[in-house]
Amino acid sequence: MQDDAISDEFLGPYPELLTEVSETGRLPRRDELDAFRELGERAAERGHGLRRLAGLYIGSTRALWGSLPGIARSATGAERARTGDALLAALDAAVAALGEGHERALRFAMRQEEGERREFIDDLLYGRSDLGRLAERAQRFGLRLAGAHAVAVASGPEKYDDVHPKVRWIERELLGRFGERDVLLSTKDGRLVCIAPSTEATVLEAFAAHAQAGGPAYAPARRVAFGRQHSGASGVVRSYEEALNALDLADRLGLDGVRLHASELLVFPVLLRDREAMADLVRTVLGPLMEARGGAEPLLETLSECAAAGYVNAEAARRLGVSVRTLSYRLERIRSLTGYDPGDALHRYTLETAAMGARLLNWPADGL
Repeated sequence: MQDDAISDEFLGPYPELLTEVSETGRLPRRDELDAFRELGERAAERGHGLRRLAGLYIGSTRALWGSLPGIARSATGAERARTGDALLAALDAAVAALGEGHERALRFAMRQEEGERREFIDDLLYGRSDLGRLAERAQRFGLRLAGAHAVAVASGPEKYDDVHPKVRWIERELLGRFGERDVLLSTKDGRLVCIAPSTEATVLEAFAAHAQAGGPAYAPARRVAFGRQHSGASGVVRSYEEALNALDLADRLGLDGVRLHASELLVFPVLLRDREAMADLVRTVLGPLMEARGGAEPLLETLSECAAAGYVNAEAARRLGVSVRTLSYRLERIRSLTGYDPGDALHRYTLETAAMGARLLNWPADGL
């Protein structure tokens, strides 16, 4: 039933109540108010808005007013005023009860919808449920899983949930700009997740921009990671896992960037695929650094900062907070201890790869 075609069935006992109130001046009883609350719930379940429902009661009051016995028998203006006050009080109480029931039904529906949405998100991102059934459920939440999708995940200084002010703000901004374009925004494990089709790449860019923005009630996201585009429901899972892996790698490697693309970090899963080989590389190439005064960590940091600075000594020294002379001394210590010269291109590549492996394996804090 449409909102503009509300039926008189939702009046319930209201006409009889008005008749009695016009004669006695009494207020509605508890059982009558309960009946109006139930009518408000039923109206909400049938898709009728509260404004239309209140209009039905006001219209009924106006239509019945002149024929009500208490109004018809009023001999003076004062009596009509008292009767009118009692009728308006009854109308006010009835509409308030309708509103309580209507709001209760909407809250229940929202909780149920949110529960189903949360279950769908869990099934989608964890790859659970039959793919055909998952695709059917996806359409209800604005996703058509037949095409290719990509996932972006934002990680903040605090955990995100569905009522976090930043989540609500981003949701409003994306909806206001893009409308409903096959996009799903949700939270998962304290992170903010955005799923968009490959044809709507600007949605994920806008999501990242909003996630990186700060506000009076929320801080900017610490990092935003983009998974690659993949097809189907399983493709969403894959893209989501790529984004999560990118966030994990960024933490383990101490990467500076806020925006991370899984496509730019593909070398690291390759390096980690054979953990024993990587551990052997770290042990063989960098193990001798443990003999240095102060241990291996200052020299590992020197290798990392030199690589980040493009082996421009002045910039690397600035990043490390040391003099160029101290930097040169450290590079010489690396060469003498390991036998690999940072000035040689092939040696440099070996040292950089081993240094990345050390960070991925958390060496030397964790043993190999």
